[in-house]
Amino acid sequence: MSDIDPTYRRYADGDSEHYDWDSDVINQGESYLCPTYIQRTPPCQNACPSGHDIRGWLSIVRGLDKPQGDKPWQAYAFERMTLANPFPAIMGRVCPAPCQEGCNRNSLDGYVGINSIEQYIGDWAREHQLAFAKPETESGKRVAIIGGGPAGLAAALFLRRLGHRSTIYEAHSALGGQMVFGIPGYRIPRHVLEHEIQRILDVGGIDVQLNSRVGSEVKVEELEQAYDAIFWSVGTVVGKPLRVAGGEAPNCVDGMTFLKAFNEGSLKYLDGRILVIGGGDTAMDVAAVAKRIGEVAGLDAAERPDAVFDGSGRQREEQTARRADSDCWLVYRRPIAKAPCTKHELEACIAEGVEIHDSLAPLEVVLDERGRARALKVQPVDWSSGKMEANGEPFEIECALIVAATGQTGDYDGIDGIANQWNQIDAERSMQVKDRQGHFAGGDAVIPHLLTTAIGHASVAVEGIDKYLRDLEFDDRPKVEGHHFDLLQELAEKELSPDEYNHGPTWGTNSAKWSVHNFENRAEADVIKSHALYTGHFSYEPVNARQEMDVNVSNVLGSMIERFSCLNEETAVTEAKRCMSCGFCFECDNCVIYCPQDAVFRVKKGERAMGRYVETDYFKCVGCHICKEVCPTGYIEMGLGQY
Repeated sequence: MSDIDPTYRRYADGDSEHYDWDSDVINQGESYLCPTYIQRTPPCQNACPSGHDIRGWLSIVRGLDKPQGDKPWQAYAFERMTLANPFPAIMGRVCPAPCQEGCNRNSLDGYVGINSIEQYIGDWAREHQLAFAKPETESGKRVAIIGGGPAGLAAALFLRRLGHRSTIYEAHSALGGQMVFGIPGYRIPRHVLEHEIQRILDVGGIDVQLNSRVGSEVKVEELEQAYDAIFWSVGTVVGKPLRVAGGEAPNCVDGMTFLKAFNEGSLKYLDGRILVIGGGDTAMDVAAVAKRIGEVAGLDAAERPDAVFDGSGRQREEQTARRADSDCWLVYRRPIAKAPCTKHELEACIAEGVEIHDSLAPLEVVLDERGRARALKVQPVDWSSGKMEANGEPFEIECALIVAATGQTGDYDGIDGIANQWNQIDAERSMQVKDRQGHFAGGDAVIPHLLTTAIGHASVAVEGIDKYLRDLEFDDRPKVEGHHFDLLQELAEKELSPDEYNHGPTWGTNSAKWSVHNFENRAEADVIKSHALYTGHFSYEPVNARQEMDVNVSNVLGSMIERFSCLNEETAVTEAKRCMSCGFCFECDNCVIYCPQDAVFRVKKGERAMGRYVETDYFKCVGCHICKEVCPTGYIEMGLGQY
């Protein structure tokens, strides 16, 4: 290793706290405890709102969990990852990846590039026209899905896998929700999104009613009569206005109106300085779009952006040849370091020429003689005391357009009894709407968050809907949600399922064929932390990062290229091998090599499966704890023999 590479140790300089002595019971190299193999949830999965079995499909990518027959490993990984999230090519591009923030490898040399591998698998699946399997049975039940965004589309697929049919009622002219009307096309290429949506619809049994707004064109009472259950995934499609005096000016709009006009193709350029108010991802998207579409001087009233927003005017394509770099300011009332946006999106906006003006609280929109905004009056503020305090004299910032990206809300006009006082839907842990039997909800309608959060809600809601349709009680939700690796399913795929247990008295369970010996699944209750790993096993391996396109202030105008290029097969596999397989065996052989009694041995080759690589001969084991100490993943615990 070079001098700059880190050295990984179990103990750092100055460590003085001992571990729990109740578990350190070794006496002269022996104890009454023997190793047992315990599956726990890795922190990447725990941090993923859709509950991806990330460790599971990374094991496929790296070649540990091999598909049967001649199935390509990419197809096998695609099948595993889309159990939780049917949009791998989209999520790999735009998800801010809380899974990577949770990755235990952050304590070593940096997180595993989960998003980049997901994008590779998603793009490979699209290029090779992979499809979702059709259901084997039909339940005869039908569910109305209100809203065709990520939650609604995911719910339709998850319901179909259980044999239930559905109809999606979408108020807009296309499916996709925020993925199509909110997030700009250079971040979500429309042909990629359309493919992943169509793949869901191709499963069959999913009807779509576009331009059908529930509450006006369709009444809730009609749906209750026609369907066995209802899933609300209406999202938050209405942007919140700037709540200061003068905020009703025609050239003051919300972020959702701005992005929808751009994504529909009607907003092609600006006409002067734009002020973007806010510090979230929507604000970053608005600012980035403003830099890309530029501005055109000398527009008549019918071509100004506000005429586009209210439908009274139209912008001409031929004017785009006259575009110049736009003057875009981001105004945020807190220090920009406290902004909730994804860090990379902020950095990209700055590189593309967006001016950041933070610690400025909007006071008033200053109007001209025609009632249009000509400036924003702001108050410099200081947050060092923990609360906002005035810090200097107010001043005006001249502008031609103000976009308030300060939050969104739902549209429940004509719909009674669903939304609460904050215009959100109260849902129980099963995602059933509170005090509304047969109604379930998910996505931004419940809590505005990430696309993958909406998909996670859909997964939980569909479990609840299925129980409701089958007249079953709702079970308590597990402490750790997610699509956890299922060893029995893995054994079944490899035709290694245990024999059926006769549930009678028996002897010799250690050699019986109906039991998966010495294995415990604690994934629904326990998340494994980095201190439980033997990180000294891992060498320094820098991340195989996606190449970022050089979009900057000099070339951003008119640029609609994606910011990141995709990994290739080699780099995707190499990056997957950086996964430490936290809480699960990855077949490193340490326990076999270091066992002084030869008590730990590999399972016979024809009987192996992911998670069943080693076993222990308990007649030989003396409980020395060495296998546990050298297990890199924390999969081994000394527990057998403890009462």
